[in-house]
Amino acid sequence: MSKIQFHIGLITISLVSACKTAAPPKQTVAETQPLLEIGKEQFSIDDYQDSYNKNKFASDSTKALSPEEYLPLYTDLKIKVLQAKSEGKDTTLDYREEIASYRDQLAKNHLVDKDLVEKLTNEAYNRLKQEVRASHILVGVSEDASPADTLEAYRAAIALRGRLEEGTDFADMAARFSKDPAAKTTKGDLGYFTAFQTLYPIETAAYALPVGKVSQPVRTKAGYHLIKVNDRRTNRGMVRVAHIMVKVDTAGTPAQKESARARIEAAYTQLQNGTEWNMVVEKYSDDRESRKNGGLLPMFGTGQMVPEIEEAAFALTRPQSYSQPILTMYGWHIIRLVEKRPIETLANMAPSLRKKVVTDSRGKVIEQANAKRLRAKYAVQEAADQWQQVAALADSTLRTGKWDYQRAVSADWSTITLFRIEQQPYDALSFLNYVKRKQQPRPKDASPAVVFNRFYSDYVTESLVEYEKEHLEETNPEFRGLMNEIREGVLLSQIMEEQVWQRSLSDSTGQRAFYERNKERYNYPERAFATVVAAKDTQTLNSVKKTLASSPYKLERKSKELLFQVNSAEIGNQQLEALNDLYIIMEKNADYVVEIAGYRSADEPEIISSTRARNVVKYLNARNIPILRIIEKDYGSFRQSAEPERNRRVAFQFYSQSKSDVEKVYNTDAPGTVTIREGYFPKTDALFAGFKWQAGEQTANGNGSFLWANVARIDPPRPKTFPEARGTVINDYQKELEKQWLARLQGKFPVKVNAQELEKIKR
Repeated sequence: MSKIQFHIGLITISLVSACKTAAPPKQTVAETQPLLEIGKEQFSIDDYQDSYNKNKFASDSTKALSPEEYLPLYTDLKIKVLQAKSEGKDTTLDYREEIASYRDQLAKNHLVDKDLVEKLTNEAYNRLKQEVRASHILVGVSEDASPADTLEAYRAAIALRGRLEEGTDFADMAARFSKDPAAKTTKGDLGYFTAFQTLYPIETAAYALPVGKVSQPVRTKAGYHLIKVNDRRTNRGMVRVAHIMVKVDTAGTPAQKESARARIEAAYTQLQNGTEWNMVVEKYSDDRESRKNGGLLPMFGTGQMVPEIEEAAFALTRPQSYSQPILTMYGWHIIRLVEKRPIETLANMAPSLRKKVVTDSRGKVIEQANAKRLRAKYAVQEAADQWQQVAALADSTLRTGKWDYQRAVSADWSTITLFRIEQQPYDALSFLNYVKRKQQPRPKDASPAVVFNRFYSDYVTESLVEYEKEHLEETNPEFRGLMNEIREGVLLSQIMEEQVWQRSLSDSTGQRAFYERNKERYNYPERAFATVVAAKDTQTLNSVKKTLASSPYKLERKSKELLFQVNSAEIGNQQLEALNDLYIIMEKNADYVVEIAGYRSADEPEIISSTRARNVVKYLNARNIPILRIIEKDYGSFRQSAEPERNRRVAFQFYSQSKSDVEKVYNTDAPGTVTIREGYFPKTDALFAGFKWQAGEQTANGNGSFLWANVARIDPPRPKTFPEARGTVINDYQKELEKQWLARLQGKFPVKVNAQELEKIKR
């Protein structure tokens, strides 16, 4: 096994194991009847059984190893790990840091309430299916206000709700009384929103209320909110648009504003006259970032863009259609629809939703549930008298974020225990330093006593989280087993790197010597260098043969022709759709070359056909398709068509140097119609079963396919040169080094197997 394969295997096993809910692994315990003794170490049947169950398909994914067959693999692993420990590799700083990093990552999976996260994820997805339009009135009071101030704000919210229930206009009340700074303008209207776009308590109230109803007071950090739901609608999904923007300075003169309006109208007129979108963007748009990419904006949904752009975007129904000029706070815009996407399935969205639910405001729900669980799980003994001493240090500087316990006459806080978790003491000094580190300015109505109490509650919760994290091996058998695997895996990786992998890669002399000793292993068999084509029928096979007869290969793939009015060569809206299809084909197929052929009617000017082709070339060049991938031809009035309008056309023909492109074209409508392989084929290759082993063209039938081979030559068997065999040599040399190293280690760590214990696994 190579170093890269080992690392991938280690990481995969760790991640998969972390996600499974299989029976927890058991600790290696020395028993009176061990299964195995290696040197002075003993290994139990339970340890072996657990390792066997996880790795019995290590050699062959389709066939399990027997317990006896797995024993040498297990023994070799343990010997290598014991050697690494004997060299002190488990005491190095690098090892400890790597294990700590793995432990932190793994612990996160075991410290989260997965059931609650899943519940919130499903709730969020169901809410995402709907958009809610709501209004709110905020009665301001900070989360750290005194109980009296908090009660007063709550009563004020109840009184306001009473007036609303009596029929007072919500918008008027919001404009007059809401502490939301935007309320005087918005009259409390929050617009349409969906999950994750507002605070979780407000979102929850809005999704629970019927249309037209007003909620009870809803608490957030800012105060108490009264929520009224105005409307609901199905989620409109996501939309991607491009835009042309002409900035407007809101403080500008009337003349400046009129100039901006005139510019956007000029841009709109050019689009109406058929000028290509990207050219108009380049000429008129003031948005420097999006202008580089044809005005393209990131995909967005409801509530993620200014309302005017959002409404214009969702009003468009046909890709490439565009809006009339619209005015926003930033200026004038023309919006062009690129694509619309419906809301994705839960299966696709679940991973990103899980991340969101733990990081947005609903993460507080998870934190509170976790705090409650930890307090129930571990014995917390709090010292009320000592807390009263510490609480006396709270003062008004907590509001400014400049509090410092050292300013007060104080005791030796390091000797005062505030609380214990399972008899482990936590001193007051650590808490006071926590407050200094975490403090920040608070609202003017914040109560120092409430702030201090909140810090204390948070500190106890964080201490509980750290306590559980530090003791996970003791309380969680699954975590303990995974960490043991990781420790052994890291040690194994380090010692294999040193003794085998690095030596085999860097020892070029050893590689060459191994190759010289084992030359007979490295040979090419007799091989045919050929192109082999398999097709479903003889007609298709003959067509492919004809295509491959000359390079570059003419592809049986078409793109829409451009048709022009009499004596016209201008690229307008009618031509742009076909040209965009052409561009997409060229962009997605890097090996394509396109022939652009211009035509004209006999009664049109001679130059018109070449001008038509030239304008198409300019279009492709402007979209970064290089001239080296374009063949320009002017056929004039030759090849007249029976359809008069087709005589005024630009037609396209694709070519490619790649046989895989030929294969793709034939498989466009029916995958698997054609297979094309080129290279060396040994006699044992299944594709050559029906062919004669000789140079030249041949046909054959096999497995329901019609086959054609063009054998350029038959190469006789020959030894591989060292450069040709080097990859295989290094792999074999690694195995040789590992075998020699293990032979030395087996002398150092003799192995004794208890056959009676091994028999128990078979049963």
